[in-house]
Amino acid sequence: MRLTKMGRVYAPDGSLPWAKHYAFPPTPYRLDERTLRVYLSFCDANTVGRVGYVDVDAADPGRVLRVSPRPVLDIGRPGAFDENGVLPTCVLEHDGKLLMYYVGYQLGQKVRYFQFEGLAVSTDGGETFRRVRRTPVIDRSDAELLNRTSAFVMRDEGVFKMWYVGGSGWVRARGKDLPVYNLRYLTSPDGVTWGPEGRVCLDFAGSDEHGFGRPWVVKEGGRYRMFYSVRSHSRGYRLGYAESADGLDWTRLDDRVGLDVSANGWDSEMVAYASVVRQRDRTYLFYNGNNCGQTGFGYAVLDRG
Repeated sequence: MRLTKMGRVYAPDGSLPWAKHYAFPPTPYRLDERTLRVYLSFCDANTVGRVGYVDVDAADPGRVLRVSPRPVLDIGRPGAFDENGVLPTCVLEHDGKLLMYYVGYQLGQKVRYFQFEGLAVSTDGGETFRRVRRTPVIDRSDAELLNRTSAFVMRDEGVFKMWYVGGSGWVRARGKDLPVYNLRYLTSPDGVTWGPEGRVCLDFAGSDEHGFGRPWVVKEGGRYRMFYSVRSHSRGYRLGYAESADGLDWTRLDDRVGLDVSANGWDSEMVAYASVVRQRDRTYLFYNGNNCGQTGFGYAVLDRG
């Protein structure tokens, strides 16, 4: 694979009170042949995220067509698992509706925060979403007490398949507590009811790694390809890549990603949260840069030839 960076697409200008800064993680959905809608979480002055979108030209994703004037999904009620922020991780069409899987944040006392995955549905083409329920669709399990989140979902072979991150631990590094979670796998008959505990499908390569970011899976020619983020003590976030014949057992091929930090600028410290979308004869990879998307999101063009 060769990836050519095309630059930053969008970062909030601070004019909207609910969208002062951050735009992460880029979650594309094709509205039509001319428009790609990228769902993101924008943060207010207190770094509480709400879901909005940026519409871009499908032929030139660097050209912004429209930015949502208000959230399409707001935070949950006080006490709910998503009371302190929501961010999208996957949007797919099913039975004439759009399903949005999203992360809900809740702050803790003895740990910094909890993250669990929720589900919201749109019946108006993606302009607004309502929660399927006020509780997570994958809540904590005995092996995933603190984080069960950042899910990518596809409907494949008659079932819904989910790849997500889960874990129960934190580690102290670089002066702060950092979560520890690996990549796991679940299936569901309806996209709402999932198993009680996921199977680990991708684990750490060594002691330097302590987490993964939102995976993005494509299936081509009967083979699964996954882009994901790797979080390490020494380098922070970088992109990873793996392949699988069955979606369960993966071979890590991180050196094939072909995209790293820039020498300077908005993505000079980290690259994370990749998502991939094919548009006719081109394939775009959207990603975040420094400080987990505080500097906005950009894109690269993928050439596997």
